[in-house]
Amino acid sequence: MEGQKTAHYKHGTPFQKELKNWLAALPFLLPSIIVFTVFIFIPLIRSIVLSMYGTNPIGQMTSFVGLKYYQRLFTSDQFINSLTVTLKFVLYTVPGVILLGLILSTLGNIRLKGISVFRILFSLTIAISGATAALLFMFLYHPILGIFNYLLSLIGVSAIPWLIDPKWALIAVAIPRIWLGTGFATVLLLAGMQGIPEEYYEAAKIDGAGFWQGWRLITVPLLTPSLFFLLVVTTLNAFQTFTEVNVLTNGGPINSTEVMVQSIYRSFYFNGQYGYASAQALVLFVIIMALTIIQFGVLEKKVNYE
Repeated sequence: MEGQKTAHYKHGTPFQKELKNWLAALPFLLPSIIVFTVFIFIPLIRSIVLSMYGTNPIGQMTSFVGLKYYQRLFTSDQFINSLTVTLKFVLYTVPGVILLGLILSTLGNIRLKGISVFRILFSLTIAISGATAALLFMFLYHPILGIFNYLLSLIGVSAIPWLIDPKWALIAVAIPRIWLGTGFATVLLLAGMQGIPEEYYEAAKIDGAGFWQGWRLITVPLLTPSLFFLLVVTTLNAFQTFTEVNVLTNGGPINSTEVMVQSIYRSFYFNGQYGYASAQALVLFVIIMALTIIQFGVLEKKVNYE
């Protein structure tokens, strides 16, 4: 009995062990904790406080207004429009990036001589910034000099006013976002494909499966971890899109491309509505967080990690 007590005091309780391990790991975690605190947690708390205060023209908090800005948000046609435009933009871009990435990575995974050259070409957009891509597409969309309308004229289709027609403007902004995201998607999915053991395909060929059956029954199921990660990251990026919109349309025409980040930018920098802009940013944060939780709670169950 005495020996058991001595051993108990010597080794400590499970809680004490966990505490000891946590304290031992703390020096290694401290740099990350400091960075997250300074650049994420403190600005987040500051935004929450700012969203409940009125401000003067230089952004200093003056009077407490409570939830006034939040009430104003959900009764504002402008905010509802920006939320709707953002959701449409996400629906345009996320499936497009995943589908094109899946097609290009499948082509890049084919064992052919010189295929590495095409793999490099498929992934080049990783090195291009959003502003550069937007300026490039601005030239491509030009009503007279742009190549898109020239190609349409070759098949007898009339020119499309890409950036000045509310029906086409959001699609025109979504195209460069899809083009930019495809490079990262291709690299990610190609890496996942190359990690699939070749024995699976050889066994499928013995059973009489062709390329399509092997791709559908082996490649896609074993690629679900990469597809899930790509879905989460692409969705987050789509909700936070700003550069392409700001360069190509600046939210127009008639607010048809004013995504939420563009609306926040306009409220903060041009209208001086610092508290209102903070409230919009926090609503966007809650939407993104809720959607991410849903993705992990629902879609991750269908991911095959084996």
